[in-house]
Amino acid sequence: MPPITKNLIIINVLVFFGTLVAQRYGIDLDNALSLHFFLASDFNPLQLISYMFMHAGFTHIFFNMFAVFMFGPILERTWGPKRFLLYYLVCGVGAGLIQEGVQYIQYAVDAFGYYDAHSALYRFIPMEEYLNLMRTVGASGAVYGILLAFGVMFPEERLFIFPLPFPIKAKYFVIGYAVIELFSGIANSSGDNVAHFAHLGGMLFGLMLILYWKKKDRSNGTYYY
Repeated sequence: MPPITKNLIIINVLVFFGTLVAQRYGIDLDNALSLHFFLASDFNPLQLISYMFMHAGFTHIFFNMFAVFMFGPILERTWGPKRFLLYYLVCGVGAGLIQEGVQYIQYAVDAFGYYDAHSALYRFIPMEEYLNLMRTVGASGAVYGILLAFGVMFPEERLFIFPLPFPIKAKYFVIGYAVIELFSGIANSSGDNVAHFAHLGGMLFGLMLILYWKKKDRSNGTYYY
């Protein structure tokens, strides 16, 4: 496994278990490293980086790191470690920025209270507490950027995706995922705690960076595509 892919997985796993250990000693790393809404008192710009190394549970980190393990080495060997790391971080930060924008819209529409899904009641709480409730964690934005890059660079590559009994071309796989995330984000009225638009943000920033590199590489006589 190439170094950046390997180290990204190691760091994510170490942070995940480190967070669990810290909780046993009363240290809330989740609150410090998660991405807060930019108007919240607990927001820190560095959270745009740290949040993508935090995860909400074992399933969350497993599927994210599995995708990095599957597709990351191909991209890193194609681009080289520096370009791959930059791409990963740009997609993650871009996803965070998009999520901040979505949360601002939510804040503007619903600025006076918080919907408690457990009791199905609309309860009013102090504004400062309400803003600090909006937190985002996970490498999914960067992962979706990786999936987008694979689909763009290897569009005809065939993938077996469970539970489909037949292979699907990478380009259709990526398009399908993007469409699912778009409709899920629009229809997410009940609140499934999934940052669908952040996933799309990772893909969007990834696509912009790939197009920029493509134009730059052509002007320099270097081709990666």
